[in-house]
Amino acid sequence: MADLLITSPANPRLKTLVGLRRRRQREESGVTVVEGYEELELALDAGVRPRAVYYCPELMLHPDEQLAILDRARELGAECVQVSRQPFEKTAYREGPDGFIGVVPAVGAALADLDLGHAPLVLVCQGVEKPGNLGAMLRTADAAGVAAVIAADPVTDWGNPNLVRGSKGTVFSVPVASGTSGEVLAWLRERGIPVVSTTPDTETEHTDVDYRAGAAIAVGAEKYGLSDDFLAASDERVRIPMAGVVNSLNVATAAAIVVYEAVRQRGLPG
Repeated sequence: MADLLITSPANPRLKTLVGLRRRRQREESGVTVVEGYEELELALDAGVRPRAVYYCPELMLHPDEQLAILDRARELGAECVQVSRQPFEKTAYREGPDGFIGVVPAVGAALADLDLGHAPLVLVCQGVEKPGNLGAMLRTADAAGVAAVIAADPVTDWGNPNLVRGSKGTVFSVPVASGTSGEVLAWLRERGIPVVSTTPDTETEHTDVDYRAGAAIAVGAEKYGLSDDFLAASDERVRIPMAGVVNSLNVATAAAIVVYEAVRQRGLPG
């Protein structure tokens, strides 16, 4: 049977896709969108079972190769819908779309459902506002073999299109969860995972701490950093040495530096 073809931007299905840009609609429907061929491919590789894939061959760089991903999606039970160029471009979230939009189940697990293994390395992001920064931290976490990324007091959801885009799809390959700061700290204490918090207000450098027995590396909001309560509950406070006039780095950059110090000590998993 041939796939459904949509030629009008007023089509109700496309209006629903546009509506998924809003967090409330994502949460109410229990789905989010993943836009882009590479991001969709990574999601499938991570075991995601898409509900639907909307595609536009006219926008694909290598349609003969890329269209094969639709067979994978169909085998997983997804409906595949072809969309002509103009309505696809109006529906797409990013500029210069490459012809793929997938509708997938909402991202994120409950804290209690995370399976971290022995002496895990975890990244905790408290109140980080910019989805692009969270996405960049997910890419670091994926590359470094971090066991999970946890949003404490989250400002955005894991299905935010800018977050999915910034993560290059790694939001589907790295276990993610959310909770209040109190919930996250209690969960870490119950599992005996020490909290290593980043702050400029300490003499301990990030290289002075031993991460080999497991750690939750915590970074805070872009403007204010970690809250006083979170810092007070930490086992270690560390700073990144800086020679310039500013006293802090971009939060995603800071997270990457500390995570890779932990990786240096622990070795890359596998």
